[in-house]
Amino acid sequence: MPPRLSPLPDDQWDERTREALSSLLPRRLRNERGAGPAMATLARHPQLAEIFLPFSTYVLFHSTLPPRLRELATLRVARRRDCAYEWTSHLVLARQAGLTEAEIEAAGRGKAADPLDSLVLAAVDELEDDSTVSDRTWDALGEHLDERQRMDLVFTVGTYALLAMAFNTFGVLPDQEEERS
Repeated sequence: MPPRLSPLPDDQWDERTREALSSLLPRRLRNERGAGPAMATLARHPQLAEIFLPFSTYVLFHSTLPPRLRELATLRVARRRDCAYEWTSHLVLARQAGLTEAEIEAAGRGKAADPLDSLVLAAVDELEDDSTVSDRTWDALGEHLDERQRMDLVFTVGTYALLAMAFNTFGVLPDQEEERS
């Protein structure tokens, strides 16, 4: 089935479109190929990209949440929401954050051997099921994460849930190069 919204071809990108992607992409990648299927699809709506991408960039690169925990949460959201693009695009980041192949696959199932990892995955499941984190999980997370990190965890789950909904709805598929990673 073809995507509902295909990536915007380079010849239709204007300077505003390229600038809208600047918070996430260096100048050399501000084109359809360099941007990849998700960002090239968001290029169809520069005003939305201008507003959303700086926030998304914070969640991905500047959050107080350690990268390992961010990637655990992201992978769990991707699996729960059956978002192939998100799952595939975060495999490299998960490996860079130190997750093993076994930990990556377990995270998709909501399982982890490490107690903190388990708490993060439980928080994702609670947010996905109930739109809140239980007092028990919040307090247990507080033994390992400070207030800002817990806030960033909630916003990480929310951001990637939103992206999964958008990518699934628009029909954004993983890039073949990402699938081979």
